Amino acid sequence: MISQPSRHCTVELQALPSRIGQVRRIISAQLRYWHLDSLIDHAALGVTELLTNVHRHAQPDKLCRVELKLLRGVLRVSVRDHDPRLPVPHGGVGTGLGSRADVDTGGAAGVEGRGGTRGRGDADPFATSGRGLALIEAMSESWGARPDGEDGKVVWFTLAAPPPPPLAAAHPALYGAPADGPFAAEEDRPGRRGPSTARSAVAG
Repeated sequence: MISQPSRHCTVELQALPSRIGQVRRIISAQLRYWHLDSLIDHAALGVTELLTNVHRHAQPDKLCRVELKLLRGVLRVSVRDHDPRLPVPHGGVGTGLGSRADVDTGGAAGVEGRGGTRGRGDADPFATSGRGLALIEAMSESWGARPDGEDGKVVWFTLAAPPPPPLAAAHPALYGAPADGPFAAEEDRPGRRGPSTARSAVAG
């Protein structure tokens, strides 16, 4: 089921490989509709990584919900699942996110981090899996994970939205009538000669 009120989009799905590609296309179409084409690649990549983590690690099921929310120039992307275990930072790209999607049953307070930091840490540059959260940290403005009730969690990241395009300049209001328009005064019409001399109808 997909709901799309004003600046909010929600997609519910089973995090299976065949469905992840469909969600990428839905997200791309939604961001294009919001005129946020420049965010499509990062948002789709981040959602793919989070859904892949759900597919590989979430218990007891793979049911999840993806949400997009645009508010005050920030796009927030979140994935909710039914596994209460939170990701644990484990020294990857940036400030210490894990190179594996490790989880912890005791992180009830949640975890958060700032994105946009690249090139630090000891993540294996040749690793072919398990780099999802490290990639999200590197490409996002911020990220986090928090419990969602007693039987789930939310992992999210944010992207800075570009400013909206400037509105087209409105035509200035015109007051009066142009000299050569249909409402021009008779004496002001182009090509009209001066007033003719009146002749008296009385002889003499």
